[in-house]
Amino acid sequence: MINIKTREEIEIMRLGGKILAEVLQEVIKNIKIGISELEIDQLAEELILKKGGEPGFKKVKGYKHTICISTNDIVVHGIPTRYKLKEGDLVGIDCGVYYKGFHTDMAQTVRIKDKGLMIKEDEVDRFLQTGEKAMWEGIKAVREGNRVGDISKAIQDIVEGQGYSVVRSLVGHGVGRQLHEYPEIPGFLDRPVLKTPFLKEGMTIAVETICNMGKSDVVYSGSDGWTIKSKDGSLSGLFERTVVVMKEGPVILTK
Repeated sequence: MINIKTREEIEIMRLGGKILAEVLQEVIKNIKIGISELEIDQLAEELILKKGGEPGFKKVKGYKHTICISTNDIVVHGIPTRYKLKEGDLVGIDCGVYYKGFHTDMAQTVRIKDKGLMIKEDEVDRFLQTGEKAMWEGIKAVREGNRVGDISKAIQDIVEGQGYSVVRSLVGHGVGRQLHEYPEIPGFLDRPVLKTPFLKEGMTIAVETICNMGKSDVVYSGSDGWTIKSKDGSLSGLFERTVVVMKEGPVILTK
């Protein structure tokens, strides 16, 4: 069942999304060589609480952290550890805010670079640029009358057009009173666009690009039951925004 939000509910999600966007921006500004994943998690929680929200991921049964952190070949759901970030690491921060009964969800992947060094753009930078561009193109397709498949095709065309892989076993999703709601929003097409669900005004969805530099296959890492990594050890990227479907086009709530 697709949950259509009222204007009042959308406004609550907009306020929660604003908290989330501000927190993620501040967290990314503080990511640097030598900071640990657990320190990043602690900072995110402190900022969310200070702004009047609650860590949304802590409401997921069995999960005890504010963020999921995806370093290098970790794709999603990485549990923060004492690992200290190094020059060249890719770090994906996935974070959620729960505000007045509603969830918003957002993610961004960045590369750790020494700000004092001039490093030429390389294939890893182009990979991240491609992943983020794919997310934004997917968001452009969010409008009433389009279908979920229009989002999926936009993401897939860009990622695979550059020779990278869209992860098939992980997808975007509806979001609202629950962190994960119907419908699923894949970053790839597994059926004709016309056989995917319609986008309706008032739907709130998390549009995600989940991509690998290598092949799309993923596996669980270790025994924590959460962390998923690329099977071939290739670098991974994650980009996500919470968006509401409107007749005139997408409205980004995590802004």
